[in-house]
Amino acid sequence: MPEYKLEVTTGDMVNAGSLDHIHITLVGTEGHSEATKLDNFDIKFKTGVTLTYTVQTNSSLGKLLLVKVEKHKLLFLPEDEWFCSKIVVTTPGGEVIPFPCYRWISRAEPVELREGRAVRVFEEDQPQLIDHRRKELIHRQSLFKWMFTDEKLPHISHYTDTSELPAGIGYSLTKKMEILYKKRIIGGAFALLGQGEPNEQWKKTEDIKEMFVLTKTKMSEYVAEHWKEDDFYGSQFLNAVNPNVITRCSELPPNFPVTEEMVKSFLEQGSSLQMEMMKGNIFVYNLKWMDGIPTKVYNGESLHVATGFCLFYMNPENKLKPIAIQLHQQPSEDNPIFLPSDSETDWLLAKMFIKNADLMQHQSVYHLMNTHYLAEAFTVATLRCLPGVHPLYKLLIPHTRYTLAACKKCSFGYEGLTELMRRAFSEVTYSSLCLPENITTRGLDTIPDFYYRDDGLKLWNIINNFVKGILEYYYPSDSDVQKDTELQEWISEIFNHGFLANKDSGIPAKFHAVEEVIKFITMVIFTVTAQHAAVNSGLFDYTSWVPNGSLLLHKPPPTTKGQSSMKTILETLPNIGETASFAAMAWELSNKYQDMVPLGSYPEEHFDEPEPKETIKEFQAELSKLSEAIATRNLLLKVPYTYLNPTEIENSVAI
Repeated sequence: MPEYKLEVTTGDMVNAGSLDHIHITLVGTEGHSEATKLDNFDIKFKTGVTLTYTVQTNSSLGKLLLVKVEKHKLLFLPEDEWFCSKIVVTTPGGEVIPFPCYRWISRAEPVELREGRAVRVFEEDQPQLIDHRRKELIHRQSLFKWMFTDEKLPHISHYTDTSELPAGIGYSLTKKMEILYKKRIIGGAFALLGQGEPNEQWKKTEDIKEMFVLTKTKMSEYVAEHWKEDDFYGSQFLNAVNPNVITRCSELPPNFPVTEEMVKSFLEQGSSLQMEMMKGNIFVYNLKWMDGIPTKVYNGESLHVATGFCLFYMNPENKLKPIAIQLHQQPSEDNPIFLPSDSETDWLLAKMFIKNADLMQHQSVYHLMNTHYLAEAFTVATLRCLPGVHPLYKLLIPHTRYTLAACKKCSFGYEGLTELMRRAFSEVTYSSLCLPENITTRGLDTIPDFYYRDDGLKLWNIINNFVKGILEYYYPSDSDVQKDTELQEWISEIFNHGFLANKDSGIPAKFHAVEEVIKFITMVIFTVTAQHAAVNSGLFDYTSWVPNGSLLLHKPPPTTKGQSSMKTILETLPNIGETASFAAMAWELSNKYQDMVPLGSYPEEHFDEPEPKETIKEFQAELSKLSEAIATRNLLLKVPYTYLNPTEIENSVAI
């Protein structure tokens, strides 16, 4: 009788094992085996263990097509889900065929596994596999549906609570426990260490340091010491959590009437504002999206935000410094232009209100919308349109881990937040999501000490070469792209649901060439890994010290000069309890978790062919080289930039 050897591997995460009965059926072109119960009472299916079994058949099954897995309850015990990593079958003829699984299996329904080799839809020639492919997508489309939250924002998953997510899509038990710990223990610690009652305002900024005796980073300590300094303030618009907003300024906006006389003393001796603009040394941050957006009422007070401009100068010492701030869009007597020569507290207040508005824009637009919302759209389209054997599914699925589980206090209410995202999303373009084009469009190709750009462009190129190697193996010609109906459906769903069928965005609605697919997949992977790390990982470092940046300011922006004091600043800042809440939120979002999977790590083996496996090894080697180069450079920097070191980047939007 023909014998098939089975090696069955249980996942290594907590509670992956099961005491339930597991039955296996092998399906081939010439028949199928009986459902065989996998018995091994002394071990059962323990976490991280590989067990060996034998399945006997009356005759050869022909070419092996599927492995059917069923789980049945043990006695009267409750559901005991099992995480199966893979099943490797050795046929009677000695052929070794891996069947990747990497999913939780319950008693609800059987799971049918296909071999590890990637297969494009037009290559299918077995009726059973064609039918299996069709049914898999029908099932996935019933599990993952699009939800319309606003007609001007990307569509997202229809799941409204993480508890509703299918097994394997939500957080693991260990991550859930870690998140709960950070919320309760760390948040409680910040609150207890605050000097005073939660509703009290801070009496002096030095008191804020007491809150961070136990929980701090080297960078958060540096921020607390240097937050008042103009060159450090300017550097944050290049290398902190929102390096996405300044642009080179060759002509001042007409509603930002900065004069030569105002800023002459802050420029190089003998120079002028016009000369420095011609040299490319003047940069501007325009907060026009914020203008007219309704703010929320908080504890009975209507909150206020800045909506104006900040002008920066790159001086001969390569220090980017703010030289003029206007806090609202339209110039007027009660909207003065603040300067570094004003009183210390006037200038500090002006800078604080720009950072307050910047942080709101960062969190709602550049973090939530441009990484989380887009990652969610990419994930839903992947789960709905690509079966497990599709090469693009195998490439992208590691970059969707936890994404649907990972998706909110600031001066905007829900209405204001939504309107801000609407305005920003209407201007999102394909070019703005592709880092090389984004940098060039903003005129930042040559600005010095821009480590987000330097590291980001290197990462973009490494990811691009990786994607190129994988896709050119599976799509040797443009015609292969054009006839892959599943690939075309995938990009169509992203265009229609992720970008609202906006042709002006430049997002493709259809792929015509391999090169187009390579660029788009590079953007997808860069967005959900590197870009998310850049806007998320430094949150505690730069925003836990609320004078440096806060989502909430209690007083309105100043309308006159010479009326402020340090007491004004302390009354403007969040109170003790609010500071504790913001610090805990920043720590939760930017802290590393035990089950983090770094960029380029693929603990689940979805690819079986030698060529893509070798491409993955080359990708990992290039990331390792970059990591070493970044670490070496950072040794020479007073303020290291670590957020795009590949070892610090998660492989997906996972928090």
